[in-house]
Amino acid sequence: MLATKAELHVSRELLPRLSEARRRTDELFDLVRPDSLYDRPIPERHRIIFYIGHLEAFDLNLLNGRLLSLANSDPDLDRLFAFGIDPVGGGLPTDQPSDWPSLGKVRQYVQRTRDELDEGLGSLRNGPHRASAEFSSALLLNVAIEHRLMHAETLAYMLHRLPYNRKNPRPIPPRLTLVPDISTMIEVPQGPAMLGLERNGDTFGWDNEYERHWVDIPAFAIDRYKIRNSEYLDFINSGGYANRTLWSDADWQWKETNGISHPAFWRQDDNGREWFWKGMFNEIPLPPDWPAYVSHAEASAYARWAGKSLPTEDQWQRAAYGSPDGQGRQYPFGVEDMLGNGWEWTSTVFAPFAGFEPFPFYPGYSADFFDGKHYVIKGASMRTAACMLRPSFRNWFQPHYQYVYAGFRCVSNPLA
Repeated sequence: MLATKAELHVSRELLPRLSEARRRTDELFDLVRPDSLYDRPIPERHRIIFYIGHLEAFDLNLLNGRLLSLANSDPDLDRLFAFGIDPVGGGLPTDQPSDWPSLGKVRQYVQRTRDELDEGLGSLRNGPHRASAEFSSALLLNVAIEHRLMHAETLAYMLHRLPYNRKNPRPIPPRLTLVPDISTMIEVPQGPAMLGLERNGDTFGWDNEYERHWVDIPAFAIDRYKIRNSEYLDFINSGGYANRTLWSDADWQWKETNGISHPAFWRQDDNGREWFWKGMFNEIPLPPDWPAYVSHAEASAYARWAGKSLPTEDQWQRAAYGSPDGQGRQYPFGVEDMLGNGWEWTSTVFAPFAGFEPFPFYPGYSADFFDGKHYVIKGASMRTAACMLRPSFRNWFQPHYQYVYAGFRCVSNPLA
């Protein structure tokens, strides 16, 4: 990760990737009507206007003084847009639209910051320069690119929650894949699972992905496919949301306090006879063979109802990438549908691997969430960028967060 050569080059590949990532987030902001950019579609998140400024502010704060030497033209906005939020314990933001700068001022800040960054990066691209930073340009630019692409997915599910009349419609068809109507389980024999990245390898990874290690996993069985909407509907119809024994104390309190009775992506008609799936731009009758997107709390309750459990991170990794030689595969094989059709909840609390070292330039990226209140999700959704499909990538969310494109599958563990 550290810069080890006297000469510093900016990769020919990384700058086009940064431009493409910008295009993706710009397109998402264009989906929102201008009079709706101060809305807050998800109570736990900032207003949309924050993210317009945040992406450029993050790049500036990351690269300036490490890879580039730029004047801080608006330090107040640099600070305002520096950090997002992830409230726990029921705390929610209370700011008002009037607390934020005007849209014109924010857009001027974005364009000025982007121009300054591009000018500085362009000068590095045109030839070798003396390295003035501790970290390589490849590391810093990969952080900037993947951070933006993570926000592209966050923005997608945020805008999914925005009322239809607050968006500019686009002819974007649903991209979810049908889950076959085959409720089978796959036997996974005892063997090793390889997790993490080699610290001195060539693959970029975030701080929580290090260090590579192997874990020996006892035999278990796992659902071949994600749990479908039709299967989850059986849970609802059986009274699963009213069965206290299926929910932990914290999950039950959350459900009762907030009146949670079904997944956030679902809506029932006024007569209580038909369910609908709330898409980005319109509702459709609930597709029975799409994966059920739910919170960790809801997935855990379903698993108990089914007499099973959620997989651990280690089990998920072995089911997806395990091989007889213990070295691991690059892509999942055997168990189906583990990449691209929705993240998958695990029962593992997000925590560091042995040898964890936070990025000095972004010390809170992972460490702030090693709090026992977040759970690992693995895989990818249809909105996840391809660069994050590496086996070592780890994502995490709070157990009561319903909005992410995350489904689940269950495991059965043999009696000891």
